[in-house]
Amino acid sequence: MKLSFNFIKSVYIISIYILGYSANAQLVNIESKRMHTDSVRFVLSSDLLFNYTDNNGEYILQIGSNLTTQFKSKNLKSIYFFIGNVNLIRSKEEDFQNSYFLHARFNQKLTEVVRFEAFVQNQNNQKLTISERNLLGVGLRLKLFSKNGSVAYFGNSYIYEIESVEDSDQKFYNHRNSSYISLNQNFKKYNLDITGTLYFQPLYDNISNHRILSQFKAQMPLTKRISFSALYNYAVINFNSELEDNRTSNVSFGFTLNL
Repeated sequence: MKLSFNFIKSVYIISIYILGYSANAQLVNIESKRMHTDSVRFVLSSDLLFNYTDNNGEYILQIGSNLTTQFKSKNLKSIYFFIGNVNLIRSKEEDFQNSYFLHARFNQKLTEVVRFEAFVQNQNNQKLTISERNLLGVGLRLKLFSKNGSVAYFGNSYIYEIESVEDSDQKFYNHRNSSYISLNQNFKKYNLDITGTLYFQPLYDNISNHRILSQFKAQMPLTKRISFSALYNYAVINFNSELEDNRTSNVSFGFTLNL
């Protein structure tokens, strides 16, 4: 059976929404990407996708790469954490997706309950209203409780962000607050981890300009190196301006290689 090139492109477009949410969203849940590794000092998780299809001179190129790595100090009180991903889906006529995301974070344990965090982030996606977002943030992360496989955290940070709208060459320089609450439950009997997180990020001088993200993540190791995960995301971005507000929801499934 011969498949048309337009059908193949449609399949790729669908795959963007199923597999590529983390690269498309402007508000990214860092909680779901943290590595809870106890006394393990170095961890790296990575995946790479490359695909090229050519039908009579019409082509689709797909490149996807994700990297998450973490390093702990010798006394295990300092954590250096990095996330990076690149996603490109291109045909002769247009790019269906062209984005990257970089995030670096430092976490310092002050007490058994309180941790200090500082982070920088750069993300670019030409398919979104805000095509580029850069931010610098500092804040505190509190462990609310830890008992019987349940761990809850609350975090609050100050963020200075620069947002760019490529279509109109506009730039916005914002002072934003970021608060989140996260609950993780480990079911040892089923070797299953479930994490739920809720973010709220308003501007200090205009609370109506805010971002909300709720996410549920389930992860189950299949082998020592490979895990299966499922994600549900719901995100709202209210600009309270002439810019169009964004609302997105997404369900995705995937496999992760842990080294």
